[in-house]
This record gives sequence, structure tokens and C-alpha cells, in this order.
Amino acid sequence: MASIFETLEELGVASKATQEIFASRTRDRDNVTVYRDSSSGVIYIDGFYGGDQVYEDGAYRQANEALIGKRDYEVMIDATRRMAAYRPYVTGKHIVEFGCGDGAFLHAIQNEAQSCCGVELQEDYVTALNANGISCHTSLSALPDGSMDSALSFHVLEHLPEPKPILQELYRVLKPGGLLVAEVPHAKDVLLNELKSEAFKAFTLWSQHLVLHTRDSLTRLLTYAGFGGIVIEGVQRYPLSNHLTWLSSGKPGGHKSTLAAIDTPDLKRSYEAALNRIDATDTLVAIARKPG
Repeated sequence: MASIFETLEELGVASKATQEIFASRTRDRDNVTVYRDSSSGVIYIDGFYGGDQVYEDGAYRQANEALIGKRDYEVMIDATRRMAAYRPYVTGKHIVEFGCGDGAFLHAIQNEAQSCCGVELQEDYVTALNANGISCHTSLSALPDGSMDSALSFHVLEHLPEPKPILQELYRVLKPGGLLVAEVPHAKDVLLNELKSEAFKAFTLWSQHLVLHTRDSLTRLLTYAGFGGIVIEGVQRYPLSNHLTWLSSGKPGGHKSTLAAIDTPDLKRSYEAALNRIDATDTLVAIARKPG
């Protein structure tokens, strides 16, 4: 199995000469070192992977909830945002969501897509989705070549110890001209890169997130897998109220406090645009096409 470092080295965005220690631990493990490449800015973990079992039985979600609490609110907000943003890629289309979790997005779009299915490792999620009429598999190998118009994956690629074979599988199941939409966390998040919040850094670095991409590294990874027409956009999932709370109190949750009253739709759009101007959003979205 190739390590994340080896993958990044092959892509030309990491090297031993430019490797620096970014953190000596993650929020959940004392023995995991996080590195940053001083040239590319990519942040990664080398030589650690928790194994598929933690994803199959959901142990990583349970452990994460014990640390940071349930994320039902964030899941709902994300599904609503994605429904609006990616509607052109799902309406009337055959779509697959890779790493679909409990299926929040699939439930939201199932009546608009021509067909939809999920791929997920967590066994109870797979069982529940199939029981509720949404086809869900444990591997992309269950899908025929060229069967999908669109493939979507939200905050999944960063968990994969070997992302290239998975991207090649996503490429395989797409029709010629089909689209991939992938969201990943951004290595240049303003709280990490510009504001240098140590509290946020200690909170956000997680042993399950093996890599935080930049626009360039994500583009190179998708190009390697054969995709073209790649567009990388910045998306800000967490609003100004969240950032102000990190800076004032060193804690998350400002977007669910009384301070969230400042997060009007106009402010959210303006703040996201401002962070995009300096390439400092918390999330990157890649939209890429299978040639043909």
C-alpha cells in the first residue's frame, strides 16, 4: 500500500527536503505526527491509517462524537447547501455518492435524480439505506462501467490511504462526459494559515484526515486519475460567527450560539467571497469531467 506521502511525492507536492512537522499529535491521538510541505502547503499524515474496520462498524464516528458532539445540525446544513449548489449535476441524472454516510444528500435528491445510489462502508448505514429504498453498496466494483452521469463525494477523499485507485474507479463508473464533484477540507483554511489559531489547529487536526489539500494538489490528483476540465472552487462551510468564537474563546460552536444572528445570507456570501479572494476558505470543491 502506498503511503499518503508517496502519493503526494509522486504528484510533485511533497518531498523529504520540504517536509516540516506541523503538529506532534492530533486531537484524538498522541502518537500521530502531522506534516506540512513548506513549498506546496499540503498538510498530511504519513505512515498511519486506522483501518477499514473503524469505518465499517462506525467506531470512528462514535469516537469523534465523543470528542466534539453530534453533528446533526451541520449534516442538515450541508445537505441543504449541496442540494442547491449541485442540483444541475443530479436532476434527471444517474448519480452515485461515494462515502454517502447515512444518506442525507441522497434522501434530499432522490426524487429529482433519474436514479441514485450510494457507496458506504458503515454496515448499519448500508442496511438502513437499502431498507429505505435507496440502493447502497460497499464498493464501487458493484457498479458497471460507464453507468453514471455524475459521481459525488463529500469530505471522503481525505480519509483514503490510497486515493488514486478510488478516483480511477470513480472515473470508470462515469459515462464519457460524466462529472465528478468532490469536496475536501482545505489546507489553507484561514484559521490555520492566516489567523494561526492554535486552539483550532489542535481541534481540527484528526488522525482520520490523512491529507488536507491545496487547489494545486487536488488538481494534480484528479489529473492523474484521468479527469479533465477541472475547476476548483472555494466553499466556506462555517460562518463568521464560528470564526469569531474560535478567536475569542478558542472553542467551536459559534454558528449555533446567539452570535449566529449575525450570519445573514448577505454576510455569508460576502464572507465566503472575501475568503476566496485570499484562497482561505475551509473547503475546496472540485468539479471535473471524464473526457468523451
